[in-house]
Amino acid sequence: MAQSRFHRLDRFIAANTEHSRNDVRLLLAQKRVLVSGETATDINQRIGPFDRVELDGQVLQDRQPVYLALYKPAGVVSATKDPHDKTVIDVLREHGVSDHQLQDLHIVGRLDKHSTGLLLLTNDGEWSRALMAPDTKVSKVYDVELENPVEPEQVAGYVQAFAEGMYFEYEDQTTQPAKLEMLDRHLARVTLTEGKYHQIKRMFGRFRNPVIGLHRLSVGEYSLSGLGLQQAGQWCELGRR
Repeated sequence: MAQSRFHRLDRFIAANTEHSRNDVRLLLAQKRVLVSGETATDINQRIGPFDRVELDGQVLQDRQPVYLALYKPAGVVSATKDPHDKTVIDVLREHGVSDHQLQDLHIVGRLDKHSTGLLLLTNDGEWSRALMAPDTKVSKVYDVELENPVEPEQVAGYVQAFAEGMYFEYEDQTTQPAKLEMLDRHLARVTLTEGKYHQIKRMFGRFRNPVIGLHRLSVGEYSLSGLGLQQAGQWCELGRR
């Protein structure tokens, strides 16, 4: 789960040491606290999850941001732990990612167990929220395999329904406009800027056309092809954002 982005310095020290919040002014006056290598002077200073914090030479926090991209295989759950199924964390570990890198990761936009394609993981909650929050309108592109053929005379109706948005009674919301392209009679490409529960399956369900395969090509600026991820199980680091 994404962690809270900032804490006030006095609260941070009180939560991570035996000192009380009232002690922190004295600690600062005695120049005993360093934040990212600088002597701290303000109890109200905001501490981010990747700030290095030291007290009397003892490191209280020294987390590094991690950004990973994975070509998710089918049959793997988008979870960090699962008592029954192989997880994407298990896949990354099998392909050489260290336990240190895997610590505290969360998934940026899950894929169903049998879906494949681009999956992003990070320990940076602000970054993942920026990619997934509906108001940022970051595009996610999927190839969708359909059970029933979409005949040429049906295409316009599909495209219009996706573009206009569909009302979902469960959420009492209408989906944001989505782009639909038919690549052939059984294969569609869908571009969304949101990610409601089983959204693509439910949208095609309005036409009584079951989705039998779902493959995510890209999330915003990140794509499988652009990252050189050509086979299921491959991964790469995205570097510091």
